[in-house]
Amino acid sequence: MSTTPKQSIEQVFDNMWQDYLALNPDALKIYQLFEKNNDVVNDHVAFRTFGLPGLRVEDIAQPLLEAGYEEVQSYDFEKKKLRAKHYAHPTMPLVFISELKVEEFSRDAQILIKQLTSQVDLNRVKSQDFLYSGRPWTLVSDVYDRLLEESEYAAWVAAFGYRPNHFTVSINNLQQFKTIEQVNEFVKQNGFPLNTSGGEVKGTPDTYLEQSATLANSVEISFSDTKRTIPSCFYEFALRYPLANGELFKGFIAASADKIFESTDSKAA
Repeated sequence: MSTTPKQSIEQVFDNMWQDYLALNPDALKIYQLFEKNNDVVNDHVAFRTFGLPGLRVEDIAQPLLEAGYEEVQSYDFEKKKLRAKHYAHPTMPLVFISELKVEEFSRDAQILIKQLTSQVDLNRVKSQDFLYSGRPWTLVSDVYDRLLEESEYAAWVAAFGYRPNHFTVSINNLQQFKTIEQVNEFVKQNGFPLNTSGGEVKGTPDTYLEQSATLANSVEISFSDTKRTIPSCFYEFALRYPLANGELFKGFIAASADKIFESTDSKAA
């Protein structure tokens, strides 16, 4: 019996990057602008999921754990009704995975989400290509709209499924720029709007991490009943500061991540 050969973790990331660029063509344009003078390094990649059995953060992370990643820290976002964890690997970018606390939403939203997730073959979640497999359920536009009324995050997962929500440029590895403000100005001067929720820069040197992000690209998505143009993925920029021991901070700040989530907000797009 033939089985699909395992990919290297580098191959998995390359496939995730190509899938991400298909939904966020602006990211490639920005990447190429930076690449002219710099070696562009990815700081981290993020995923979203529904917090239901077989699809929780820990389930999505399983192929990463098998590839050498380790769980590092947990986060809670009470206002947005999310929980998250981040994972680290000796040689690869950090991975941030969040999930919707489905049980904290209305009965109507819970029913809609469970109808979607009931269509997922949970055995597929364990495979490497699930990380860039897209939407594993059929979706009518009315369901998207009803979820959007309660949670932009829920609507995004319903529409796009399992794929990177964003990649992140490591400002620390850029030669041309030393501050996040310089990066932000460069991005804006080249015609790409930024997420201004909580200010263009989220975080401070005192928290050892500063972040900013573009607003998500709007792309045409096919629902089972129509086509719509909605916000997809965004590109983030992160500047990390050294801790007392001289090592760069390698975690995340919940208050900053809370505002980064809003880069896909349809009201901002």
